[in-house]
Amino acid sequence: MDAVMTGRDAEIQDFLAANGLADAARAPLAGDASARRYERLTRADGSTLILVDTPAPAEDLLPFIAIGEALANLGLSVPAVHAADTGRGLAIQEDFGSETFSRLLAEDADPAPLYTLATDALITLHRSWPADKAAALGLPVYDAALFVEQVMLFPEVYGPAALGMPFSEQDRCEFETAWRAVVEPACAGPSSLLLRDYHVDNLMRLPRDGVRAAGLIDFQGAGTGPVAYDLVSLLEDARRDVAPELAEAMTARWLAAFPDRDAAAFRRSMAVLGAVRHTRIVAIFVRLALRGRRGYLVHLPRVWRLLEAQLAKPELAPVAAWFARHLPPEKRAGFVVPETA
Repeated sequence: MDAVMTGRDAEIQDFLAANGLADAARAPLAGDASARRYERLTRADGSTLILVDTPAPAEDLLPFIAIGEALANLGLSVPAVHAADTGRGLAIQEDFGSETFSRLLAEDADPAPLYTLATDALITLHRSWPADKAAALGLPVYDAALFVEQVMLFPEVYGPAALGMPFSEQDRCEFETAWRAVVEPACAGPSSLLLRDYHVDNLMRLPRDGVRAAGLIDFQGAGTGPVAYDLVSLLEDARRDVAPELAEAMTARWLAAFPDRDAAAFRRSMAVLGAVRHTRIVAIFVRLALRGRRGYLVHLPRVWRLLEAQLAKPELAPVAAWFARHLPPEKRAGFVVPETA
């Protein structure tokens, strides 16, 4: 067995042995779209831990540890890191189990308590996040410039795929100008830690009290940015329909927790940042499909539906006008992504 062991296998074995887990049973877990790998480690007494194996510790393991510590200090639940070798990209962390919110919803759990818990966790975060913490951690700032830069993936990817030719330089400039006009006011309000991928796949139900019952995972890409972003990420999910009345109730719940905030401005920010997120996700899903990963295409009609609902709002008028000029309706949700680029 040792003769065929790779260098990485040997590093992992050494790491586990150094932490008293040489004899733990190992079982791979489903990962996300990144290069990280996860394994569940089961000890002789039946207790479990999670092994994290990443080739890019500076990009994900180090921020995961630092951000997790900050979140835990606010009274939120994140996996405790029991051991880490950040140089080699290995860590052993607490096992939150398998009760993701998405799994519970698929098993017909009542969505209202889960979304209420997720919203309350955001409220706790937005009430308590220290204003100077993100800078101390060296986290990126998700400001208007960065959101506009990210949304520019859409003309790069979608034009050649849907229209058979790239958008012209003038078209791209008009796209950028339209987005800048709507994103800048959307980012003008209060900011906090922005978790970025805050949705039911990244939330776990735990047997704990209060907001600690929401286990937060996959937050290593967090930065600082407008408070509306994570709430719209939760309520306008690319992978799952959320009933409009539930989304409205959660938005109202968040606003009730911050009665001094401008509710109309917050809703405008949600609309614009939701549109930013949906536009970028459309481009990402199409790019993945062109690279052979076509499983995400099942969600594309939903994302287009969410995007077009936001484009119909007055705060998105400049962007909606660009779409009306350059992308006919049949090249949106009804577009069939070709098998190859």
